[in-house]
Amino acid sequence: MSEFLDVLLAVLGGAIRVGTPFLFVSLGECLTEKAGRINLGLEGVLVFSAMAGFGGSYLTGHWWAGVLLAGFSGALIAALHGLVASLPRVNDIAAGIAIMLFGAGLAFYLGKPLIQPQAEQIPALPFGGWSSSQKVAAALDVNVLFPIGVALALALAWALRNTGWGLKVRMVGDSADAARALGTSVAGVRIAATTAGGFIAGLGGASLSLYYPGSWNEGLSSGQGLIAVALVIFARWRPVRCLWAALLFGGAGALGPALQSVGVSGYYHLFNAVPYVLTLAILVWTCSPRQSLRGAPAELGVTR
Repeated sequence: MSEFLDVLLAVLGGAIRVGTPFLFVSLGECLTEKAGRINLGLEGVLVFSAMAGFGGSYLTGHWWAGVLLAGFSGALIAALHGLVASLPRVNDIAAGIAIMLFGAGLAFYLGKPLIQPQAEQIPALPFGGWSSSQKVAAALDVNVLFPIGVALALALAWALRNTGWGLKVRMVGDSADAARALGTSVAGVRIAATTAGGFIAGLGGASLSLYYPGSWNEGLSSGQGLIAVALVIFARWRPVRCLWAALLFGGAGALGPALQSVGVSGYYHLFNAVPYVLTLAILVWTCSPRQSLRGAPAELGVTR
């Protein structure tokens, strides 16, 4: 019974720890897709912002400076994608792949001097401080960015439903022709939404390099930027559902280490593959004609 509780606590803590980057990246992609644009370049945004965040913290000695630099770096790469994808006869998917390669390659080149040094880490909120058990206390240490991500998910859901800005984003995502007829700049709204989405995703990059795993290396992301695109589909383009989906993926990613902590190590690599198997299952499930575009912004189904 105690082993079961240990695993449960480890998965719960791991869901928050591993799920925090997923949360920010999926929220950024959700906002981008709400405006009718797909950003497959999020993997490049995530890697570049993780490098920039680590470098900012290392050079300034302040973790919050690294987080801000990561956000602005993510916004910069995403803005480049937004500008390129707004050009005539440019395909969103092709532009996203190019930006993904560009962002990752630039991060690898600029980040080589940062592989060995240590930077100031993002602090944890000790929600488990009430317990005398070290395992409980460690499991309930929460990345300070996670509550910010929860608040951001709620704020984004409210803003998309109740503000004029949110109405414009949804209108551009559902019908570009109707938006143009009302005098709204479709390209302007999409570039702004993509840039803002890149800033949000950049915070996820900071969480990777400054909290978990808390270092910079070239294999840091492990495809989380691409997984986030599937996660947004799974969440049906709803910010609050992105929160639950991120925790689900985070828990799946934490399952292997949690079982290893109680001595179950025989299938460690198999359990580490659970997030990728889950991504594949979601993609297969959402490819059915009945499921694929339910809840999607209509412009995502328009060939450009």
